Amino acid sequence: MGMTTPPRTLAEALRARDDESLAGLLRARPDLLNPVPGDITQLATRAGTRASVVRALEHLDRFALQTAEALAVAADPAPYETLLGLLTGDGRDDGEHRDDAGAAIEDALPGALATLREQALVWGEDDRLRLVRTAREILAPSPQHASPTGLGPTVAEATSGMSPGRLQEILAAAGLPATHDPVSAVASLSALFTDRARMGALLDTAPAEALSVLDRLVWGPPYGEVTPNPTPPVKWLRDHGLLLPVSTRTVVLPREAALHLRAGRAHRVPEPRPPAVEAVAERDPQAVDSAAAGQALLAVNTVEELLKGWNGGGPAILRAGGLSVRELKRTATALEVPEQVAAFWTELAYAAGLLASDGEADERYAPTPAYDDWAELPAQERWTALATAWLAATRTPGLVGGQDAKGRALSALGPELDRSAAPEVRHRVLAMLAALAPGTAPDPETVLARLRWERPLRGASVSPGDTTDLRSRVALWTLNESELLGITGRGALATHTRALLDTGPAEAAALLAPLIPEPLDHVLLQADLTAVAPGPLERPLADMLAALADIESKGGATVYRFTPGSVRRALDAGQSAADLHAFLAAHSRTPVPQPLSYLIDDVARRHGHLRIGAASSYVRCDDEAVLNEILADKRSVTLRLRRLAPTALAAQIDPASLLEGLREMGYAPAAESAEGDVLITRAGARRTPPRTAPVPVPEGPPVPDATLLGAAVRAIRAGDTAATVVRKDAPEASAAAPGALPRTTSAETLATVQAAAMTGSALWIGYVNADGAASQRVIAPVRVEGGFVTAYDHTADEVRTYPLHRITGVAELADDATA
Repeated sequence: MGMTTPPRTLAEALRARDDESLAGLLRARPDLLNPVPGDITQLATRAGTRASVVRALEHLDRFALQTAEALAVAADPAPYETLLGLLTGDGRDDGEHRDDAGAAIEDALPGALATLREQALVWGEDDRLRLVRTAREILAPSPQHASPTGLGPTVAEATSGMSPGRLQEILAAAGLPATHDPVSAVASLSALFTDRARMGALLDTAPAEALSVLDRLVWGPPYGEVTPNPTPPVKWLRDHGLLLPVSTRTVVLPREAALHLRAGRAHRVPEPRPPAVEAVAERDPQAVDSAAAGQALLAVNTVEELLKGWNGGGPAILRAGGLSVRELKRTATALEVPEQVAAFWTELAYAAGLLASDGEADERYAPTPAYDDWAELPAQERWTALATAWLAATRTPGLVGGQDAKGRALSALGPELDRSAAPEVRHRVLAMLAALAPGTAPDPETVLARLRWERPLRGASVSPGDTTDLRSRVALWTLNESELLGITGRGALATHTRALLDTGPAEAAALLAPLIPEPLDHVLLQADLTAVAPGPLERPLADMLAALADIESKGGATVYRFTPGSVRRALDAGQSAADLHAFLAAHSRTPVPQPLSYLIDDVARRHGHLRIGAASSYVRCDDEAVLNEILADKRSVTLRLRRLAPTALAAQIDPASLLEGLREMGYAPAAESAEGDVLITRAGARRTPPRTAPVPVPEGPPVPDATLLGAAVRAIRAGDTAATVVRKDAPEASAAAPGALPRTTSAETLATVQAAAMTGSALWIGYVNADGAASQRVIAPVRVEGGFVTAYDHTADEVRTYPLHRITGVAELADDATA
């Protein structure tokens, strides 16, 4: 560490680090940067706060955490050998605790200790390792609670407040010499429990039932309840100090005795190595890529189909936000998927910025303008946009259908689905898959085990095989969603996904493009009023066909069905019968069937024969017989029609309802404008105002970049220089308390600054900015004029100008202060 004497405090240990090491600490614990500490002492203080320490402990892997837990039950400070012994044991149970496990611990311990040191959780040389006090308070046992290792308090802690007479009774029962000094009595009992030979001899005299009691307590919890008249085995243990009273009904197994029974080990099963992610299948990588590419294309088409269905305005938004259960069911039915999968697709479109609220009074979901740009991209680029949004999204669609903390149902697109841990879990799961050989599908249980090893504190209460904690559930959802999205194929990570994770969307799109079939410019018309698209269609063809026909089935080939309603939809969009005939003839590899031609001509002949306008609304037709027929039809009663003229009827409902009512009666009316022109309704015209994609909810402060880290380290170093610099003795400076700002008169300040500018020396100043914030700085004055001093500020590492009236005082630095 570059120190001639061992550090006495965490601040001294941090001060001895080089800039790269300090940057590593700030990178690992970015919460320490908000705001940037003024000096090393502030950095050390902030690093020791409970909230920051808890956050740091949560980011440790299992073995690093076990190392910290072992230090928490060791004496403070503890030498490296003691720490190693707590993890490997004293060798008395080699049959259970094999030599290879001890070798693995010896190999892994330096790395775990380096991690703890880097994050400022441990400091000191190897012969005096210290766990920061806050971490010790969190991890160490006390008379009130056991540590995560299952160990209880020490003999000294457990006997605190015990009467001297009771201590003498325990010493006598254990065969120890009597002493009237409580400290000596506690030391004597502790020495007995840590002496391997004497402790073994004492346990040899214990009843078998007493040893059974110890077996139940040794690995924790170390506390047990006793009755006023305990059984003989418990009484024997209590009399010999192996169970010490915590309260009138509670006893505890002291730490020293438990460590002897554990053969010196702090943990039952140390885990120096991460569990391996095992494979359930080895597949051909090319087959994996093909399956993933097919699913990727299906994902793109599904999102497009979803948004096309909401082109004219999607479902209404609940008052509390999100989709209603009924609307989610409708969406699932339209997409022909389960409701949970439909929730995933809607959330994916929302996370990608393709779907949003329209902001109207009657608020509804609708595609955004970004959807039109996305739809024009090649399929592979549309997929990379979806996959990138999914990787970064904190939206968690797997929660849909569950309940929040208040028992309220969680709805799709609702406001309560953000979980900040989701992106990190997704990246970790995919990193595990990327570490496997190409084509390897992992066992989900081993993925969960590895995830819990990497972040044990976030699932510490979860037993193996339990998937109730959020991180495990997100991991399982990640595996399922990866398959839906084409991230994986047949359970294995695809090649284009590896490129997406390693190099970015451009390389991923380039690898995916050859696996996606080229769009087709034709369909196969059939005599049963259907058309078969043997693959993906070019966008203009697909859009026109979607207006002219209804999708009957999807898969490798899409089947479209022509109906009177679908043909009328195309005519409403401004197409004529001649246009439709020409379109089908141009894009069909088979002759246009006669039934389809008849269907188009029949619907076109009747289309627009009736005209709907606003009266509230009206119907006009040149054929009086048709209007008579409508009035005579009992189904028209709800339309509330009356004759205005031989060729016109008026209605008391709006034009849209009248249009829909007449269509249900079997007519093919057309809407018209106030000028009498036929209104053309084009599908997909409704869009929200410009919207940005939802911003993921961050999990804690963002990781700072190299520029910010470098600037922060320079500022901390400079502030530390100002706080710890050696100053020449002066009445004003020496009177100030350590860390206080220097105080000098205005005349003294001006004279000292002018002299420093002439000699080129540095000064220590106190400064109060315009906001009233006080700080101390080291400056080298360059020029003094007009009530301002221009100087190189060592704290900010730049030249600045300071008003003299804001300088509280100055002090000269000792000759070797800046050496």
